[in-house]
Amino acid sequence: MQKELIIERLKEKGCRITKQRLVLLDIILEHECSSCKEIYYKASKADGSIGAATVYRLVNTLEEIGAISRKNMYKIAYSENCSMEDACTVVLDDTTTYHLSAKNWNSVVKAGLAACGYLNDQKISSITVKPCQCESVDCS
Repeated sequence: MQKELIIERLKEKGCRITKQRLVLLDIILEHECSSCKEIYYKASKADGSIGAATVYRLVNTLEEIGAISRKNMYKIAYSENCSMEDACTVVLDDTTTYHLSAKNWNSVVKAGLAACGYLNDQKISSITVKPCQCESVDCS
């Protein structure tokens, strides 16, 4: 149902519904991609003729018609078994910088949640981080 509504809105905007756009739409709807780069990576596996510019244009168009919001496209899914190095960079106000592996990042978040009473024998499956929207505070 959601896909058909989006296709209808794209047609109303004057977009042709190409095979490439359908592949991209399926990827966006079926996966929780965190960036256009991730969408492109999945799309290029499905159809080698899809370029990065096509992904960015479609994501922009989908944002214009209100089908998606890039503000919510930040999803981090590092399990405690992930072997990725340098998965997270933390910069403190004195410019001290820590580069954490996926395992370390998971441990830090887990310890923080446990210390605050939010975690009881569960495992973290994913974390969604939204960009700061503070008006009076410098969040950078």
